[in-house]
Amino acid sequence: MVKIALLGAAGQIGTPLSLLCKASDLFAEISLYDIVHVPGIATDLMHIDTRARVTGHLPDDSGLKKALTGADIVVVTAGIARKPGMTRDAQTNASIIRDIFAEIAATCPNAVSCVVTNPVNSTLPVAAETLKKAGVFEPTRLFGITTLDVVRASTFAAHALDSNSDPKAFKVPVIGGHSGATILPLYSQAEPPVNLDKETLAAVIHRVQFGGDEIVKSKQGAGSATTCMAYAGFRFVKAIVAAMNGESVTEEAYVYLPGIAGGQEIAQELGVDYFALKVTLGRTGANQVLPIGEISENESTLLKVAINDLKANIVTGVSFMAA
Repeated sequence: MVKIALLGAAGQIGTPLSLLCKASDLFAEISLYDIVHVPGIATDLMHIDTRARVTGHLPDDSGLKKALTGADIVVVTAGIARKPGMTRDAQTNASIIRDIFAEIAATCPNAVSCVVTNPVNSTLPVAAETLKKAGVFEPTRLFGITTLDVVRASTFAAHALDSNSDPKAFKVPVIGGHSGATILPLYSQAEPPVNLDKETLAAVIHRVQFGGDEIVKSKQGAGSATTCMAYAGFRFVKAIVAAMNGESVTEEAYVYLPGIAGGQEIAQELGVDYFALKVTLGRTGANQVLPIGEISENESTLLKVAINDLKANIVTGVSFMAA
C-alpha cells in the first residue's frame, strides 16, 4: 500500500482529488497539506469506510515536511486559480512550486512527483530546476499532468460525433504542452477513427486547446477547471499506482525528455527539452517516452505553432529559477 501526499488539498481541485483518493481504497495513507482547512477536511474524509488513514497539515509546526515524510507519490495542486481575462502564464505560482519542491528535495526525493499547478508548461521546469539545485533531480520521477487534455480530446470528439457516443470508447493521443495552442490532439491517430469533416474537426481541436477558457468564462470568476481536473489527476495517479504494482501502463504526461529513455532524440528533433508525449510507466516512474509517430499535414502545422509557444513557456520557468 502506498502513501500519497496532496499539496493544495483545500483548493477546488485538491479537495475533490482527496475524495477520489480516499474512495479508491488504493492508499494506506493520504496526507493533506494546505495553508487553511485541511485538518477539518482530513477529519471529514476519515468518516469514509475505506482503509486509508488521512491526516491534515498546516504550515505551522513543519506541516509540509510532516505531510511529505514517507510519501511515495506527491501531487501538487497548490496555487492561484485562473479568472476571466487571466492567462495561465499570468499566474504567480512559480514561487509556490519552488518552495514546495525545495521541501520535496529535502524530505522525499525518491517520490514520484506530479505537478498540476498552472502554468504547467513553466512550473514543471521550475520544479526540475529546484530539484537540480538540490542535487536530487531524477527525470523519470517528475511529471506534469496533462491528462485533462486527453480526457477532453475523447469527450469533445464524442460530443461532435453523436450525443449517444461513449467518450471512453475513443483513444486520442495528445502531445505538446498544457495550455492553448501548445496542446495538440492527434486525431489522425485516434482509435477508433474520428470521422469528422474538416471544419468540425478544427472546431473540436480548438475546443480541446481552449476548453479551460470555456470553464473560466462559465464560472464567471468563481474558478477554473476543478472537478474535471481532479478526475483527470486521479486517472494519472491510478496509472502511477498500477505501474508501481507491476502493471504495464502508458499515459500521456509532460516530462523532461533528455532524462528518459527515448527522449533525448525527440528533444533534439523538436528543439525543446520539455514536452508531453505517451510515456510507459514502471515501478519507479517513467520507463520510456514513445515517439510521436505519423501525423497529418494539418497536425504538422499545428505542431510548429505548439513548439514555438512552448519554447517561450519553458524559458519563463527556467529564467525564474536562474534569477
